[in-house]
Amino acid sequence: MSFTFRPVDPKADAPILHSWVTREYARFWGMVSATEQDVVEEYSGIAASGHHQAFLGLDDGVPAFLMERYRPGSSPLADVYEVQAGDVGMHLLVSPPSGNPQPGYTTAVMQSVMTELFADPATQRVVVEPDARNHKIHVLNQKVGFRPHGVVTLPAVDPSEDHKQGLLSFCTREDFFATLTPILAAPAAAIRGDFL
Repeated sequence: MSFTFRPVDPKADAPILHSWVTREYARFWGMVSATEQDVVEEYSGIAASGHHQAFLGLDDGVPAFLMERYRPGSSPLADVYEVQAGDVGMHLLVSPPSGNPQPGYTTAVMQSVMTELFADPATQRVVVEPDARNHKIHVLNQKVGFRPHGVVTLPAVDPSEDHKQGLLSFCTREDFFATLTPILAAPAAAIRGDFL
């Protein structure tokens, strides 16, 4: 596995993103009934926002996951918690496996995403607010150092719902790096200028 990131091209990447977000496993993304044009419009809006960015994660050059980074202070989160300097919001959607699932793959993706976010020295804490019913992502979040803060009410993601109940969770640099083995932590520490 060799992960890299590049900005989403809303039009060129719409077919692959549409094939991911409309599957049942991605129901908490809120786009199960979306058309390809809906995907183009969603990611064009994100690209134009100035406070929200979408990246395609590549595994040896092949699209493997979608990562969004956003400013919590410019999002609905600003109404439900006290945003701190250095907070960065994140959303993650891993593609469906093309063959047999690889044990530990999703954890490796999440570690790569967190390392990418913390590569920016301005990022002090990553903030997530996954659907409170999405137990799989809560387990993954805890593996990389997220600590639950509590359930918050946010605007609906799914058009069939009135609102979203999200599990607001935070992960500091220290909490993330503490979850890594020494082998994984070495490159991450080099990014932040530390020595192990």
